[in-house]
Amino acid sequence: MAFSPVTVGSEVSPEPGGSGSPGEEADGERELLPRSGERLVPGNRLKEVVGASLASLCLGPLAGPQRLGTLVDCLVLNYRLRQRLGWSRDRGAAAEGGGAADGPLRCCGCGRFLSEPVTVPCGHTYCRRCLRRELRARCRRCRDWLLPAGGTSTAAAPLRTSVVLNQLAEKWFPGECERARTGSRLEELLAQGCFREALGAASQALRTDSSDLMLRIYRAESYVGLQEYKTAIEDLNFVISKMPNWPEVYFQKGKVLQDSGFVGDALQLFLQCLALDEDFLPAKLEVERTLCDVLSPEKLGESLKESAWNSPHIRNKPFILGSEVAESYCNLQLCPEQSLGGSEVPEPVSGSLNRAQSAHALNSSKDLAKEDGLKRVSSEPLLSGQVKGALLKRKLSFSEQDMVVCEDGRNKHKKQGESTKRDMTLAFGTIPGDLIDVSDFECSLCMRLFFEPVTTPCGHTFCKGCLERCLDHAPQCPLCKESLKEYLASRKYSITELLEELIMKYLADELHERKRIHAEETAEHSNLTKNVPMFVCTMAYPTVPCPLHVFEPRYRLMIRRSMETGTKQFGMCISDSQNGFADYGCMLQIRNVHFLPDGRSVVDTVGGKRFRVLRRGMKDGYCTADIEYLEDVKVADEEQLKKLRELHNFVYNQACSWFQNLRNKFRTQILQHFGPMPDREENIQAMPNGPAWCWWLLAVLPVDPRYQLSVLSMMSLKDRLIKIQHILTYFSRDQSK
Repeated sequence: MAFSPVTVGSEVSPEPGGSGSPGEEADGERELLPRSGERLVPGNRLKEVVGASLASLCLGPLAGPQRLGTLVDCLVLNYRLRQRLGWSRDRGAAAEGGGAADGPLRCCGCGRFLSEPVTVPCGHTYCRRCLRRELRARCRRCRDWLLPAGGTSTAAAPLRTSVVLNQLAEKWFPGECERARTGSRLEELLAQGCFREALGAASQALRTDSSDLMLRIYRAESYVGLQEYKTAIEDLNFVISKMPNWPEVYFQKGKVLQDSGFVGDALQLFLQCLALDEDFLPAKLEVERTLCDVLSPEKLGESLKESAWNSPHIRNKPFILGSEVAESYCNLQLCPEQSLGGSEVPEPVSGSLNRAQSAHALNSSKDLAKEDGLKRVSSEPLLSGQVKGALLKRKLSFSEQDMVVCEDGRNKHKKQGESTKRDMTLAFGTIPGDLIDVSDFECSLCMRLFFEPVTTPCGHTFCKGCLERCLDHAPQCPLCKESLKEYLASRKYSITELLEELIMKYLADELHERKRIHAEETAEHSNLTKNVPMFVCTMAYPTVPCPLHVFEPRYRLMIRRSMETGTKQFGMCISDSQNGFADYGCMLQIRNVHFLPDGRSVVDTVGGKRFRVLRRGMKDGYCTADIEYLEDVKVADEEQLKKLRELHNFVYNQACSWFQNLRNKFRTQILQHFGPMPDREENIQAMPNGPAWCWWLLAVLPVDPRYQLSVLSMMSLKDRLIKIQHILTYFSRDQSK
């Protein structure tokens, strides 16, 4: 593989600085260092970030390598620009081919076969291996955090296999699933430190199936555990030749070189990994740790002793860091050709980032170390492609371009002009038609085709609507009864995208019919005159706020349907011992819904139209009704309208007087709950329900609901004003006493 060298910080900007006291300068330098994770614009920001990072390091110890996250991001952006890599987050094995899985079941992370599928909270699905190893902090598709606590904790929640997707994988691709089980056994051996046993098992499996690249990854890890680094590199080079855009293999190779003492070459591989996948978490952590060790304050002296490089992350020969350290670091060159394609653990070569020494070359002279220092590296000129190729051949005995990797992982030279085959024949792809069964995609609750499938943390999948209805009754999985309290509290019911894609691809006709039925059901719930949902609770009035505490499962469903259909309306009636609910009521418009962690909700509503019940019904536990809306009969005669205005003004003044004479305690409570009394309206017949102040007053008056209901049902403004006048006269008489 050939890569052009990358000059970090070739575009520079003036050094940050300023006048002021030392303390102010220190604060200013720290302020220049952007926080980790901040989006950067490539270009002249690089030198500023590097300078600020160094200044911050000189002023005091870091709070941890994470403080260098912005510098790492900047280096990766620059690396990508120099390598002319695209900016898609879906790069890597999944995006570029070269042996990546193109079948229907593919991991969002590594792009390979989706073995032991785990659906994360955002709705995307990864193989268990990617999540167990914490290879990424964010989802590759949507950028949501995969790890808890904002992606900073390694104490991940238990990984539960998606039952439906796992059954499909076992049914459609049994051979791939058996491969995955072999890999899982190897991973267990590696985790237990049984490297010799893992090596034997991996080699035996490779003799049976030499095309399985994951087996080579596991075998390379076994070699690393046995400190056979050269053989591990050979296996990893073979994988790179087949899958040149798989980020993990570059990370694995970088770890081998790092363990061998070649920190500079390892750093290049980590950057290549991040260039392919900017969210590959282990690579980013290694780069941060390496830079933290390199740039730590104790190493920013006139010289660095050899003992300073004995940390777990840096084993390098000494070099000089003088006053030009910031300038040198900003102009250092990274040459991927020198490490990305080598078949062996590379020998120290003049001109690389730090030219770490191997275990057999730790006694080099200090003069040679100074000559190979960072300052010397930074001055190395950019080379053309032909010159770089010639130089590469002189520096390395052979490279990936000049060798073929045998099936046993060993390399041999190839003849001039001979090419290496990169495309692999996949063992999984098209699914036989007789294996596609609609019953595999049925919800276990409604026994119909999945519609908006969601997967719970316990791994079971249901229609979104079905699961929500079950959670209305109890916060536990309908199948395994595992607690879903946290899942309910988050209210993040993300659609399982892979399952939805499979249904769209293989069951298009059945999905079309399912959508048609759902549309009919939604249209039925959207009708505001037929089968209107009824909340049987209290009196409600036009224009008057009516806050509700919803806790019953039937009303949770009713409120949710009102929101999903878009009507955001339902009827409110008081109860009736004979008919279930009263003959008259008021529509409520939902303004806001605040969900509580246990599934209850506080619903903010305001009264709308009045209605009369024509026919009663029942739907999924809550009452429904066919209704007709009521409006006031308008007065057309001028003389009668004049008398109506006089009556209106008299009752309005009487209402204001009654309200002002209330005790402060009662008046304050009314204002807090219902708000201020509406102003008098100029056109008393403009609204179909009459003046708003009448309904506000009727809501705050301590009157029997049956009496209030009789006023609500009136379609004459005159009759309503007379009723209110009688009530006010009665209460005013009590106030005078």
